[in-house]
Amino acid sequence: MQEPPHTVKLIDLAGLQALFDALTRRGYEIVGPVHRDGAIVYDRIDAVAELPAGWTDQQAPGSYRLTRRDDDAVFGYAVGPHSWKRYLFPPRQTLFSVQRLDDGGLSFKPEPIDAPKRAFIGVRACELAAIGVQDRVFAGGEHVDPAYAARREAVLLVAVNCAVAADTCFCSAMDTGPAVRGGHDLVLTELIDAAGQRFLVEAGSALGRELLAGLPGPAASADDIAAAGAQSQRVAAGQTRRIDAAAVPALLMRNLQHPRWDAVAQRCLSCANCTLACPTCFCSSNQEVTDLAGAAHRERHWDSCFNVEFSHLGHGSVRDSVKARYRQWLTHKLATWHEQFGQSGCVGCGRCISWCPVGIDLTEEVAAIAASDAGGRP
Repeated sequence: MQEPPHTVKLIDLAGLQALFDALTRRGYEIVGPVHRDGAIVYDRIDAVAELPAGWTDQQAPGSYRLTRRDDDAVFGYAVGPHSWKRYLFPPRQTLFSVQRLDDGGLSFKPEPIDAPKRAFIGVRACELAAIGVQDRVFAGGEHVDPAYAARREAVLLVAVNCAVAADTCFCSAMDTGPAVRGGHDLVLTELIDAAGQRFLVEAGSALGRELLAGLPGPAASADDIAAAGAQSQRVAAGQTRRIDAAAVPALLMRNLQHPRWDAVAQRCLSCANCTLACPTCFCSSNQEVTDLAGAAHRERHWDSCFNVEFSHLGHGSVRDSVKARYRQWLTHKLATWHEQFGQSGCVGCGRCISWCPVGIDLTEEVAAIAASDAGGRP
């Protein structure tokens, strides 16, 4: 009698390398976490040995630091400054080029779409939620961004259940993590205890089930599955930042003149770091670039609602103060996204808190407004 396929497998580091090799044979470029320049960032990798073994991160408002762990966990950290949006929605992208012809006319040439097959390794639950948000923005409506849609179609997602939470994480409050709930092809849970280092592997798609079937390793035991579940519960319980995601939209929209906006504007540098690090922010601008030989091309690049030029209309900027720009960012992110996209624009990854040069914490700002909110009463 043929043994039924395992739905949860147990593999070791060699088994993880076997997954990398299987992805490479299928033509995927593997992109995963690496230790570089004092941070965990995403880059192309070929081998498990390139993962940031033994490193973890310590994060706080305006602070990010790597330290050594007392084990060799390869996913033993939270999230770094990079998000996956840089691969699906690149920071700079040529849309089309224009060449002046000998007869004085113009020839327009669309830029070919670059959409390589990529396997993202180590995608966290909050990051899967962020990719889901950007899917809705770029590919979910009537006007689909063809380049984003092509890149997204070519991506395979290997997620990881978080084993640690940074001080800045609040995914449990935003109901996006820390356990992976969907949107993945495979999900890994790294366990390290007296039994050693191992990974539980589960499939979330037909392609994931194909890959899982080809991996070496036994079925995971009931004890290992229970340990993985307990680990996710510990990570969720360890998150201290809270936000009432359901109540925030109404709270912010009835407090547009709250004095807290003036207070935070005194600290905010309007540097746009939060929007660049955010995995869901999608503002962009177009720019025509010319040369002396008669050629030109149109370029799309990341922009930010914190830049005063971003809201410049014929008579000037409609948000010419830091207060107006911060209020626009926070109310859009936590409130009016619901009207546009049916969900919050925040996934609770905490990047905007860690990478703010002055340590502004959006959960603290919301709490300050809530503390003096009259609940709509006069």
